[in-house]
Amino acid sequence: MLRTPTVLLLLLAAFSANARVCEVRPGGGSITQALAITADCDTVRVHAGTYLEGTITIQRPVVLLGEGWPVIDGGGVGEVIIVKAAHVTIQGFVVRGTAISDMNDHAGIKCISVSDIRIIGNRVEACFFGIYLSSVTRALVAENRVIGDRTLDESRRANGIHLWKCSHVDVLRNTAMHHRDGIYLEFVTDSRVSYDTSAYNARYGLHFMFSHRDSYTHNLFHDNGAGVAVMFTHEVTMTDNRFEHNRGASSYGLLLKEINDAHIERNTFADNTVGILLDGCNRATVIDNLFDANGWAVKLFANSTATRFEGNRFSGNTFDMTTNGDLVMTTLTGNYWDRYQGYDLDRNGKGDVPHRPLSVFALVTERMPYAMVLSRSLMVNLLDQSERLIPTLTPATLQDTAPLMHPPHG
Repeated sequence: MLRTPTVLLLLLAAFSANARVCEVRPGGGSITQALAITADCDTVRVHAGTYLEGTITIQRPVVLLGEGWPVIDGGGVGEVIIVKAAHVTIQGFVVRGTAISDMNDHAGIKCISVSDIRIIGNRVEACFFGIYLSSVTRALVAENRVIGDRTLDESRRANGIHLWKCSHVDVLRNTAMHHRDGIYLEFVTDSRVSYDTSAYNARYGLHFMFSHRDSYTHNLFHDNGAGVAVMFTHEVTMTDNRFEHNRGASSYGLLLKEINDAHIERNTFADNTVGILLDGCNRATVIDNLFDANGWAVKLFANSTATRFEGNRFSGNTFDMTTNGDLVMTTLTGNYWDRYQGYDLDRNGKGDVPHRPLSVFALVTERMPYAMVLSRSLMVNLLDQSERLIPTLTPATLQDTAPLMHPPHG
């Protein structure tokens, strides 16, 4: 749902008593001409066809509505649609044909220094940047398909949905594929990304930096070059997302770097090289997540402090946890570990002896990655068994004091 002030402003714009409808058909005038003769709050209805007009600039509050998926083709010479007015709606178009540039951020739909924008139900195809918001306040970007050109290498692709220096933006139910980053946010505050799918992107499914008090919920990030990266951010909430099949030499489901006050709950991390990597992450809560069939479920760097893992399920991972230091200021309690070999004499559902999820071999491979070739050897099994009996090499603080005997939630 849109926030209440946005709803009121958009209703006032869309249903003004003096609003008119201007029809545009192939061979019967251009979209640019229609925009030139409209008044504030008018609707320009564009019928099915292909419109080759170069760059279309919107400079007053209007509704630009497509009927039958009209195609707006920029011809590869720059931007396709630029919005420079508040209270603009763009809905129902196929947008394609930006220029590709190393110097300029050409986009299919670009909004610059405006407010109260709605970009809904469009198909943005083979554009350099797809949907680009710069210095925008209060916007809805919803139900768009933003698909890049998969034949181009990463240096010739930009981001699918790109937000810079924005606030109070809702990015909902979009699909972003075959771009450099599927969704990118920088200096974006008080916004949310929900029910989106970001897949097959060359770098990140979602990448955001310096973006505070935002939430990312119910999204699917799969088969991206490196999953999702969260950097230099505080007060971030990520719940009910799926991070799947993000594999590669330096890939992960979710990277948290220099983060304060993160809440990570009810997510699924499945079949990633690394499920979640925490680097310089302070006061994070990681609760009720599923880590299944990852290479490393969790890489927890020693520079992360006051982090809490509780109620998570670890199953089928090559390594459940690893770290790069001895002093690990993290709390583990009430998690389920499929490798736990303890007992529950009082039958309260929790193990009577702590579980140490960090194996000796995990520490070895953290320092010497090439040792991975020995992962199935008898020597490695003997080392890990010895460490369980007499812990000497793994950090003493990194243990689950109340491991669950059975997986949570059935």
